[in-house]
Amino acid sequence: MATKILQSILPQELHPEVVGASSIPIDALCFDSRQAGPGCCFFAIRGTQADGHRFVAQAVAQGACAVVCEELPAERPAHVCFVRVDSSARALGLMSAAFFDHPSSRLKLVGITGTNGKTTTATLLHRIAMQLGHRAGLLSTVVNRVVDAELPAHHTTPDPVELNRLLDLMCREGCEYCFMEVSSHAVVQHRIAGLRFAGAVFSNITHDHLDYHGTFAEYIKAKQGLFNMLEPTAFAITNADDRNGMVMVQNSPARVSTYALRAMADVRVRIVENHFDGMQLNIDGVELWTRLVGRFNAYNVAAIYTTLRCLGFEQQQVLPPLSAVGAVPGRFEYIRSAGGVVAVVDYAHTPDALQNVLGTITDIMAGKGQLICVVGCGGNRDRTKRPEMARIAARMSHRAVLTSDNPRFEEPQAIVDDMLRGLDAEQSQRTLCVVDRRQAIRTACALARPGDVVLVAGKGHEDYQEVQGVRHHFDDREVVRETLGCAPQPKSNN
Repeated sequence: MATKILQSILPQELHPEVVGASSIPIDALCFDSRQAGPGCCFFAIRGTQADGHRFVAQAVAQGACAVVCEELPAERPAHVCFVRVDSSARALGLMSAAFFDHPSSRLKLVGITGTNGKTTTATLLHRIAMQLGHRAGLLSTVVNRVVDAELPAHHTTPDPVELNRLLDLMCREGCEYCFMEVSSHAVVQHRIAGLRFAGAVFSNITHDHLDYHGTFAEYIKAKQGLFNMLEPTAFAITNADDRNGMVMVQNSPARVSTYALRAMADVRVRIVENHFDGMQLNIDGVELWTRLVGRFNAYNVAAIYTTLRCLGFEQQQVLPPLSAVGAVPGRFEYIRSAGGVVAVVDYAHTPDALQNVLGTITDIMAGKGQLICVVGCGGNRDRTKRPEMARIAARMSHRAVLTSDNPRFEEPQAIVDDMLRGLDAEQSQRTLCVVDRRQAIRTACALARPGDVVLVAGKGHEDYQEVQGVRHHFDDREVVRETLGCAPQPKSNN
């Protein structure tokens, strides 16, 4: 990246207080003092784990020539320019965009937000845009893509420096579009500050991340932030069936479009048939077969279709690739054994997502066979959803197996104990606790008979289990295939 003069990337909307020469050249931006070096501008950000202001001296000692902070330090070397702002995090977003020459303005950036459905919607939009002959980028929970090149994803939404670097790379690779998951954390932490969105999509909002946001009202407010920052020329797409769907866009200056399965909306979708290998849908009055499964995926299809139409694609362009695309890894992946047992692996890790997947399986089974659910909850995350997750699993399954997910720094048994508190006496009798996840999956598969379905929920695409800060290889799909005697899944480019 070319060197920039500090004052040229310092927006006046920050009302900065500058101490020192702002005409100095800047070669890099960083907010981790360990990455600071000569020519670097260091941002002192107050985080949930640490306050970056404590590391200003370290960053300067390592060569940082500029510091952006909310509180000026007592010691200010003359060769370093100090910039005081109200929010260092917001400054990082705005200045990252400027440092990379505002890449989001050089392509059509579409943000997808909501509790569930973000990854599927963003991933399939990227696939379809590519199939329609347009170079596109993807920023998702599972993977980042620049056209066909695959890059690892560490967060749902990257930090502002990485985010703008990736967008700039997409522009240089000729991308016309970028489809990006936008988490509530990213909005509150100003990771998307300085970005220009061509449009934004809302999927749904349910119980999640209250450990971070505190209340459901604050969680809703965080999601609204994406729509509030849109320009009048942008589009705002919302789910009219969600009770907070119109709340999301009520203050947005963008033009609003709606989709729904039940309510009146600009795009109406109806499920005609639902099977394990796909659905027959009626969308905008046209019949469409899709390889996606379940009511929740019907909403995803509606969101994808509406987005493509808002981007200017015609109906006849959109429907063929929408019919051809398959599921996203770890999202309702089903595995059928030679013995007639079906296993479904899904990322469902919220109460609403788990209920949706169990409901879909129940509808498809139509009263035939037993449904066995394996589910756990992550450690060091929202504890209030644990009993609710267990209650849903026990209520909607014939047998539930409670186990560990990513325990992180918590004791797995303590997490399972939290889940058990959601069960009544009758539900407890139909529930097993097998803390070791591999053994839990094996137990559920051993309980299954021909015609039964085993749902393994919570981790989906993840190929690791995080225990005491260490990630160990673990893939639900591998364990299921091994246990059911199925051939390994061939590597996919999806």
